[in-house]
Formats: sequence, C-alpha cells, structure tokens
Amino acid sequence: MNTSLYPLMSLRDIVVFPHMVAPLVVGRSKSIHALEDAMEKRTEIFLVAQQDSRVDDPEESEIYKVGTLAVVMQLLRLPDGTIKALVEGKRRAEVVSFLPHEQFMQAELRIREDVDQDKGETVVFIRQLRAKFQEFAALNRKIPREVLKSIDTIEDNGKLIDVVSAHLPLKSDEKQIILEIDSLSERVEKILKYINREIELAELEKDINARVKKRMGKTQRNYFLGEKVKEIQTEIGQNEDGLDEIGELEDIVRKKKLPVIVRDQARKELKKLRNMPPMSAETTVVRNYIDCILNLPWGKKSRARLDIDKAETILDEDHYGLEKPKERILEYLAVQAQVKKLQGPILCLVGPPGVGKTSISRSIARAMARKFVRLSLGGVRDEAEIRGHRRTYVGAMPGKIIQSMQKVGVANPVFCLDEVDKMSTDFRGDPSSALLEVLDPEQNFAFNDHYLDLDYDLSEIFFITTANNLEGIPLPLQDRMEIIRLNGYTEEEKLKIAEGFLIPKQLKVNGFKPEDIIMTEGGVMEIIRRYTREAGVRSFERTIASVCRKIARDRLKKKVTDKKYKITAQSILKYLGTPKYRYGLAEERDEVGLTTGLAWTSVGGEILQIEATLMPGTGKMTVTGKLGEVMQESAQAALSYVRSRAMRLGLSADFYQKLDIHVHVPEGAIPKDGPSAGITIATTLVSAILKLPVRHDLAMTGEITLRGRILPIGGLTEKLLAAKRGNIREVIIPKANERNLADVPAKIRKSLVIHCIENVDEVLEKALVLKKKETLFKDVSLASVYGDFTVSSHNTPQ
Repeated sequence: MNTSLYPLMSLRDIVVFPHMVAPLVVGRSKSIHALEDAMEKRTEIFLVAQQDSRVDDPEESEIYKVGTLAVVMQLLRLPDGTIKALVEGKRRAEVVSFLPHEQFMQAELRIREDVDQDKGETVVFIRQLRAKFQEFAALNRKIPREVLKSIDTIEDNGKLIDVVSAHLPLKSDEKQIILEIDSLSERVEKILKYINREIELAELEKDINARVKKRMGKTQRNYFLGEKVKEIQTEIGQNEDGLDEIGELEDIVRKKKLPVIVRDQARKELKKLRNMPPMSAETTVVRNYIDCILNLPWGKKSRARLDIDKAETILDEDHYGLEKPKERILEYLAVQAQVKKLQGPILCLVGPPGVGKTSISRSIARAMARKFVRLSLGGVRDEAEIRGHRRTYVGAMPGKIIQSMQKVGVANPVFCLDEVDKMSTDFRGDPSSALLEVLDPEQNFAFNDHYLDLDYDLSEIFFITTANNLEGIPLPLQDRMEIIRLNGYTEEEKLKIAEGFLIPKQLKVNGFKPEDIIMTEGGVMEIIRRYTREAGVRSFERTIASVCRKIARDRLKKKVTDKKYKITAQSILKYLGTPKYRYGLAEERDEVGLTTGLAWTSVGGEILQIEATLMPGTGKMTVTGKLGEVMQESAQAALSYVRSRAMRLGLSADFYQKLDIHVHVPEGAIPKDGPSAGITIATTLVSAILKLPVRHDLAMTGEITLRGRILPIGGLTEKLLAAKRGNIREVIIPKANERNLADVPAKIRKSLVIHCIENVDEVLEKALVLKKKETLFKDVSLASVYGDFTVSSHNTPQ
C-alpha cells in the first residue's frame, strides 16, 4: 500500500470533489499554515470535511477519513487577516494515520481509486445521469449553461460523476456519502436517488410560486413594480433633476487641467462606466479609479515664499541650534530664487531620538509657505504600501505616496518620510527598494503607482527623510539623499530650548499663566543633569510636565489657585524625588587599572569605564561585559602592544606568563562593540601591570594597532558631548580626527582640553600619574628589545 504525507485542512459545510474548482475563505490559523505550506512546497493539500461545522478546532476523531487531494491555484490575503484561496480537487484519498505538527494538521494518505466492476451497468446509469441532470438544470436556474455544455463533452465516467455531484444542492453529509463510495455504479445510483428527490422538490416549489403569483392583486403588483423602478433609478445615479452622476464626472474631467494621457484614460474609464450595469462589482472598481485620478493634484502648486530673511527668522523661531539643516534650506531657497525650475532636494536628517528631526520638517514647510505632509515608514514591510496594488486585486488601492498627495492637494509640498531606517523586508517585497524611484530626482518625475498605472510627477516635492542611524538604510537609498547629521544638544542648548520653547509650552498645556511658575536656571540645570540623560529633549520635556502636574495637584489640594511657585535647584527634589543619575560620571580620584573611555550609541555619546585586575596564573586573558567580536579583538591587540613594549616599560619579556588578566566593562547587560576602545584598554592594562593610577578627569577614544598607532574613530561630536556631561576636563582623540573638530560646537571645544595624539606611548605618558622625576619608558632601544626576544628564543633547549 503506497502512502504519502500531506498537509491537512478541515472544511466546514463544504465537500470538495475531484475536478472541482472552489474558492475558500480561510480564517483559522491551522488552515492558513497548511495552505501556506502547500503553496511554498508546491505540493497538494488534503481537503476533508469535519463532522460538526460548529467546532472551531476539530480533533482527529471529528474529521471524516475520506477527502480530496487538491492543488492551491491562488492565495490572496484580505485586510482582516483572512486568506482567500482558490483550490482544484484532483483525486480522492483516505487517511491512514494522523501525524503531529506544531502549526497545522498533517496525515499519511492512501489514494482511493474508482472501481468499475460492471461496465455495462455503469454505461446505463451514466445515460440516466446525463438525462436527469439536464432535467434538473431546466428547473434550477442556478446551474450555469457552461456546466451543461461541459458535461456533454466529458467522456471519463468518474470525472462526470464528480462534476455532477459538485453542482447538486445537497447537504454536506450527503455529499460525503457520495465521495466515500468507490464503485462507480453504486455512486451513480446514489446520485440518481438524490437528483430524483431534488427534481420533485423543484417541481413542487415551481407549482407553489405559480399559485402565489396568481393570487397577487393588481394593487400589490403595481406597488411592487413602482418601488422597483425607484430603486433602479437610485442605483443608476439619477436624481430629481434628471442629471446623472456620470455626467457630473465628465464635467469635472473636462474642466480640470489634466495631462493629455491622463485625460484620455479618464474619458476611457468613464465610457466604460456608462456602459456597465449599476449592480456590477466592476462598477465600483472603475468609479474608485476615476475618483483617484480626479483627486490627485495634477500640476496644482502652492505659491512658495522666496524671502530668505523671513524664512531664516521662522526657522530660528521654531528651533534652537540645528545650523546645518537650516543652512541647507536657505541655500536651496536662494537657488530657487534664481532659477525657474529646480529639482526638489532630498535631505536625510540622521540623529538620536528627540533632537527635532520631524519637527524641523514642519518648520521648513512653514518657512517656505508650502503645505506639509508626513508619512511614517516605521514597520512598513510591504512594497505595495509604497507602490500600491494592481487593480486586478479585490480591495486594491493606491500606495501611501499617492494617497498622501491626494490628501495634501498640491504637487509641491514638503514631504516628510519619517523613520526611513525602520522598514523591514518579507515575502511581500522590499519597500526600501520601491523608495529608490521615489527619491531619485532622475526618475521621480514619472513615478508609476501600480494602482494608478499612470506616470505622476514627484519632482516638485521637497522630500525630507528622518532616521536614527544609517545602518538600517540600504546603501543605494543613502546614495540618493543628502545626509545631514543632527547631534545631541549640549546642556547650554537644552537650557535655551527649555526657556524658549518647553517651559512656556508645558505651562500653557497644564493651565498655568507664565508668572505662576518661575523655573530658575539652576532648577532647569538640575533637571538636565540629574533627572534626564539623553541626546534629545523628549524625556526632559516630560520631566518639566511632571513638575507642572505636581504643582497643579498641590494648588487644588491646598485650595490656593493664585499661589506662585519658584523652582530652584534645592526645591526640585520635592517634586521629582531622588535624582535618577549622578552628575559628573568621572571617578572622584585616580585609580589603578581603571580608565575612562568614550562610546557612541544610537541615542548619543556615553562614558565607558574599563577596568582590569591581575591574578597569579598562566598568561590567560579574560574579557567580560557582553563585548562584541571587534571589541574583544581590540583587547587582544592592546595586550600584544603591551607585550611588545615590555622591556621599555621595565618588565621581563615573559611577565604575562605568570599572570592572568581580567578586563571588564561594567553595565554587563548592555551589548558593546567597536574598535574605538583600543587605547583605553591598553592604558588600563599598563596601569594594572605597573600599578600606576590613571587620571580620573581624563577620557580617551581611539583604535589601536599592534605598532601603537592610533587610528581615527567616528561619532566624535557625540563622544565629546558625553565627556562634557560627565564632568571630564581633558580628552585624548586620534590625530587623524583633528579635522573633525570643526564640526564640534565651539562651546564644547572651549570647555575641554583636547589632545590630538597619534601614538599610544604619548597616551600613556599623559594618562598615567607618575611620581616626580619618574619616567614611564626605560632607555632601551627597540633593536635591543628585539635582540633579547630572539636570543631568548635561540637559547631555549630543544
């Protein structure tokens, strides 16, 4: 007995026969997984009826054993999460055994072949079946003519029986009985019994309808027909004045300024609409398509302001700092004032959360006197969200780009594509690839949406995208945008933003007058330093709102609605409780084996403490703190550097063989990676081995090589901001990063002593605390050191 394993899907109130094409709407998760498995593996699926249709999750005993193997012809996901599937039955099969599976049911099957023992008897039965089915079809108008024609041409007896069975209005259990019979003659005999019953019922129903119709009075008949006429007039769009809706649409097409191709397409669709029956499903599809065309702003523009001084004033009013984005906008306006046509620029604002990327997009629109539209791309994973669905699909609609243009109503808005780095990819396509056309000035003048299927000009749009980091944006997409980095705010900038924007806004939102609450500079700085730690100002604003709420409650509790409040550095503890953070993250004193490093994160810069300790051992080095591969390799490179300098540092060549070294980076739950901690680890190791303390007011960052060179790093501005926040006074950076200091705010540069160094030897001399007249490096040449190594290796006994 040949058996095979197939996915199983139970059916409610339907029995699928071989050679039967049936649409199924599937909502149960097991059934969906079974369909997807069959579609993915291009295999057949076993469709079998369940005994009780009310059971949502049937057991093995609640499912019939005989069903039909079918192929999945088409799958369509509906908006409510269900799936519409089109299946075609192929052959009958029987369950031999059920096999367990996590996501769906599967069974081992045996094929049930048709049995034709008495061929002469079968031929007679088949003739009777054809005649009776023709008789039944004449009484039942629901059976299509195409089915009758196809039955006349079917020569295979088994196929004929299955096709007739599929089109009979029988109960599910009756159809199941037919499906389970192997003998062709017995199966036909059973079907003939059912057909004779259905013919009797159909004739009886016809007789009853004729008698009821005869009894209808003339008044009732006239009322019925009058109501029917009214309904028909409503459906075809005729109003009291006799003007139909299609005529109004033709009027709009004639008056609206449309491109020639678009106008021709609209007229073609209108002509098709006029010839369609009102009740047709296609009518709604065509009507929606015409509405989509007419609602788009074809060439309609808002008059943009070209006053650069006024634009600069508006940008400064709305945002403090952010000089680079403002400068780029003003440059664009200056060029636009000189030329009639300028391709819309495409800017990408990259920075930590809360620094004002989205809000500056709104300000840009206000400064240019253009309309603003925003589209959030976070979590978008379907290419059709950008390009739309083809009209052949049920419920098709245009993509988000075209929908946004319909909403804004002009062809030259400021268009903000928010969170462009948070799109994802799955089997439905890659939305970031669809954006390549949207954000390419050489292509977007003829953007083709799948639903619209007409070229639409996006070149007049001022596109602004926002992202927290560039790693989530594909390189081809980055290439189409001008990247502008927004760094975190300094304490002074946050203070200015609070005084000019956040405090007045929260006072108004919480129902206070400006004079009701006075926040002193010391109070605001206390919130910045001890209650928030972020690159942006979102958490800072929430903390100010929390103070306002507590004061509002205090007012109502004491019933003193006219009381004035003054928030100082001393009184803030009363409203916000114990400080969340310690200001000045630098160590309070110089420590041995503890060095302060600087790190970059997606939310700004951070201070990183790296510590090392020594134990008697065999030369093993352990690195902990949830470090990535790159950072672990930096630790190995740092140790190799220290070993290469052993003689100059006054150590024996084999010093490391008697020690075990443990390097740890605290906050072990947070993953850390990158090469920029190389010189910090090297300094920590030398400090621990020589028992020399490291300066607590100095931080450093840089990648180390085996020869002691310091390579450049990224995120310099964010790291220096973190050093300033951490009360660090001096910072060591790679010499190669000296050119990047021009991008660092002047206040930060002036508040720190920045050393640009290109060799680790210099780093050690600046970082380690030596006694008076003590030198770190001994007067030993590298040649002699190398000689000592080679001599010691040659003298080793063989």
